[in-house]
Formats: sequence, structure tokens, C-alpha cells
Amino acid sequence: MPDPKTLVPIPGSHRHSRPGATEAGAPDPQERIRVSVLLRPRTPLAELAAGKALSAALPRERQYLSREEFAARFGADPADVQTLETYAHRHNLTVVEASLPRRTVVLSGALADLSAAFGVTLVNYKHPDGDFRGRTGPIFVPQELAGVVQAVFGFDNRRQARPHLRRPKVRAGSDRTPTGGYTPPQVAALYNYPSGLDGSGQCIGILEFGGGYRSSDLNAYFKQLGLPAPKVTAISVDGVQNQPMPGPDSPDDEVDLDIEVAGSIAPGAQLAVYFAPFTEQGWVDAINTAVNDDLHRPSVLSISWGFAEGQDIWSAQAIQAVDEAFQAAAAMGVTVCVASGDDGSRDQITDGLAHVDFPSSSEWVLACGGTSLQSSGTQIASEVVWNDGDQGGASGGGISDNIALPSWQAKAGVPPSVNPAGHVGRGVPDVAGNADPQTGYQVLSDGHKTILGGTSAVAPLWSALVALINQKLGKPVGFVNPILYGQPTVTAALRDVTSGSNDVEDLGGYFAGPGWDACTGFGSPNGTALVTALAGTPESSGSPG
Repeated sequence: MPDPKTLVPIPGSHRHSRPGATEAGAPDPQERIRVSVLLRPRTPLAELAAGKALSAALPRERQYLSREEFAARFGADPADVQTLETYAHRHNLTVVEASLPRRTVVLSGALADLSAAFGVTLVNYKHPDGDFRGRTGPIFVPQELAGVVQAVFGFDNRRQARPHLRRPKVRAGSDRTPTGGYTPPQVAALYNYPSGLDGSGQCIGILEFGGGYRSSDLNAYFKQLGLPAPKVTAISVDGVQNQPMPGPDSPDDEVDLDIEVAGSIAPGAQLAVYFAPFTEQGWVDAINTAVNDDLHRPSVLSISWGFAEGQDIWSAQAIQAVDEAFQAAAAMGVTVCVASGDDGSRDQITDGLAHVDFPSSSEWVLACGGTSLQSSGTQIASEVVWNDGDQGGASGGGISDNIALPSWQAKAGVPPSVNPAGHVGRGVPDVAGNADPQTGYQVLSDGHKTILGGTSAVAPLWSALVALINQKLGKPVGFVNPILYGQPTVTAALRDVTSGSNDVEDLGGYFAGPGWDACTGFGSPNGTALVTALAGTPESSGSPG
């Protein structure tokens, strides 16, 4: 055990053992790894609370910080970086990178040296979802770094991300190629997305945690739609590259779905695709990289991955680090759209309780739930909560047991959780869109045409709409949640979905109804009406279905 006179625990760094994991020996002490050390901001982020960027003010009244301004005020202190570097050198560690804007110092070294420096004991584990190197208990730092180091990521590399994607049910013995579905522009038309806009001048950031895309697929897909292929740039985070992996259940399907939905609705926007490891380290580094990317400067982020909340899953330091990165995005005018999950109220956890998905449960993101959309010609015929029933696929949503009810959601009528404690926390989702794989999206991936659904499709669907709105307004919408919940004209620009439930396996889920609910939030978009409401001008008469 670390000597409490020399090392103290980092608050929130405690890591629990993963249920179902069994020990498989100690890792090689000479194996070299990299860890990401997150430092405190030079100015407390609490000072952002009074800014208009986080208020219910309409976009034209908002004031955002540039990335350069944010880094100067809230980046890491060079003196803190120097203190950490001095300590690292005493333990034979190499400083690979130090970023003041991201408040991140990357250290490299042998497991034995890193473990000694941070008081960590590492163990190899076997698990049905994949073997991993893990730790339990807290991470420690010396007294001179107490309060300076907020978190350390990279010791534990357990899987921490799932794509929220669903494939349509195909009957045994039938042609395995699904038919039907919508093209993304058809869905956008049903939702009355504003015409004459293509997202020019905007960059949509897309986070991916595996797989990749092929330019040949993208060129063929957009040619088939009669659209120019958008400019797509792959950005490596922590050494993960754009690496297509063809095969059954390939993560390529997720990557291509995200790019093809966002790119076909906003073909004039640049798409920056950030590839990262599916670990807590990958999450924190990818989000910080995207938010602080001063080259591509995304104005909206699309995240179609997540993992259920719970102390056995996410560490408190990871939740804090991700939330702080999203808060930074809000201050800079960047909208973050996150899929709410595809497993209804249980979110793939089999403990008999309801769960929500993180990071869609973060108070700093626009959580995107799922509907089942039926059309008649060019009009919406019906729209209900997506719930496959027999397949278990349903719109993720519910009440967070870990994250408090945000102030901007206080008047939305968020009910107590269906779990025994009845906690009233962050309600998920905020909005919704077509996610039913039976009426899903036409996609080309690894040379094959397919139909895909899930809330994975809803995050890029909304991200593309935000890009169009930003283009139209000439200013970023930014952190839209306080506006959505605080401006009645904006709330009214959504198509309320009042029928259905996300209950699966009789766990006691949530039901749709008038106004906000824990299945589809305020509902699906009426894009043109939303542009008008956000601009603060009289609402147009255009309305879908």
C-alpha cells in the first residue's frame, strides 16, 4: 500500500472490479504504456456559469469564447505542468506530450515505474467481452501534486464503449440483404429540414471507437444519392487509426452510418472523424481533442457510442473529465449530440434495474432518443417510441441515478426514477428521431448495401440539422438545452411523440406522453420551424405530417 505520508489518493479515481471478470496473473512489469494525466484548470470552471453561452438566451444574444480565449483562461497552468514533469522524471518516465488547452500531459514508461509513481497495482483479467488490464482502488499522487492532478487514465484498459446501432430483423432462410428503409435526405425531408442549406462553413466532429471507412464506399454512396462527397478527415487519437474491419457485426457499419447520415444531409460541411481506443482514456482524450481542435474547429459533435452508468462501469474521475470537456464545448459554442442507447430502460444491464447511458446522461449534451417513423408519400403518417419488443431494441432513456437534475430541466416534469430509491436526476433523452431498424437508413459499408437503425443514426441526424441551423443563423447554436427547455417557441418547434414505451422485459420503464418524457424527450424535429424559433422571428407555417 502507498505510504499516506508521501502519496495521497486522487478524489474520484477509485476503480471497482468489473463484474464477471476473473484474474489471470500479473502483466509484464517491463511492458511500456502511456497514461494521460489531466491537470486542474488555471481558473475554476465554475466561473463559466454566469456566461451567456450557458443561458437560455437565443443564439443571436449569446457570447462564446474562442478556443484561444478558453485555453488562455481555463487551460492548464505551465507551473503545474513543470511540477508534474519533474516528478515524472524522478520515476524514469518520459513526457510524450503536454497540452495546455487540453490540460493533458501524456507520460510513457514501464508498467513497474508508472505503477510505483502512482501507487497502482495492475492485474490481467479475463472477461466474456474481452480480456483487459485492470486496477481496483484509487490512484495516488505525491503531496505536491495533490489538487494539481485531477485524473490519470490509461492504467485500466477495459472496454468502455458500445455502438448504439441496430440491424433489421431478417427471417431465417430469406435473402440476408434487407430492403426498404429511407435515405438520410428522405428522413430530413420528412422532418422538414430547411431547404437551400448544405452546412457550408461548418465542421461536424464525429467520435468513433473502432473500425473505419473506405473512400471508395463513401464516393459510391454519395454518387448514388446524386450528392457531392463531403470532405472527410480521419484524426488519430492515442494511436488509433482509420482501420476498416470487414466482417459480421463490424464497427465499420457504425462509422459509415455516422458519416453517410451527416454527410448526405449536410454535404457542404467538413467531417472530422476522431478515432480513439474504447477505454476511459480513449473517451477523455478523444473528446478533449475534438473540443480543442483549433485546426478543424468543429461547431457540433456527433457521438453514437456509450456505456451504461454505474459505479462498476465508469469511474467518477472519468465522468468529471468528460463533463468538463463538454462544458468547455458549451462555452465555445459547440453543440454535442449523443445517442441515448438502443436497449430501452435497462441499457444492457441485467440486474433488474433501470439504467441510462453515459455520456448521453451528461448535463452538457443533447441526448438523442429513438422513434419508429412511418410515412405516407412525403408526409409523416405516424411516429411512436421505438420499441422492437421481441428483439429488445428500444429507445434508451430514463432518469440518471448518478447525475443531478440540471437547473435547466427543473420545470420539465422529470419524474422519479422507477428504481426503488426514486431518485430525481438528469432525464434522458432531450430529443428524438427515426431509429427503428425496420424503417432505418440505407447505408453502404464495406462494399455492401444494408439498412441500419438505432439511436446511432439519430445523433448524426441531429448533428447535421445543427450544422444547417448554424449556417443559416451565421452563428453557432451552441449548448442548446437551456434554450430548448427555457424558450417555449423553441420547444414548440419539435414534433411531440406521445405514444409508446421504452420498457423491455417488464423492468418498469418509461412511457411517452404530452410534453417531455423519458423515451423521446420533447420529440422529433421540425427543422424549418426550429430554425425560425432559434432565430427569434415569427414561426413559419411549414410543418411536417
